Amino acid sequence: MRVELRDPPREFRAGTVTLRDSASVELEPHEQVTFTTPAGGEYDVARTPWGFYATPSLNGRLPRFGLKPALARNADDKYFVLLVEHGREDDFDRYCDAEDISVVEWLDER
Repeated sequence: MRVELRDPPREFRAGTVTLRDSASVELEPHEQVTFTTPAGGEYDVARTPWGFYATPSLNGRLPRFGLKPALARNADDKYFVLLVEHGREDDFDRYCDAEDISVVEWLDER
């Protein structure tokens, strides 16, 4: 694994939000990185020889880590997979309203 920190982070606008691009991580096949939240949530990304596992299992480990996956679409007809932290649903709804994003489907409810 190779980590490149950006100091200062690169800032850019994404809709009404300013994001800070703080680092890049280059993974070898069969390596994983885990992102955590102060509430104990975890989000894993794993590289394989054929690509990436972009999330833990949508209806298994992901909900156990306090995250709910949604397939969402914005006003430009672009699709995104968004992960909503348990207890932050009102923040998510406000964000979707501000950015004109709609939930196409909750991915853990099949």
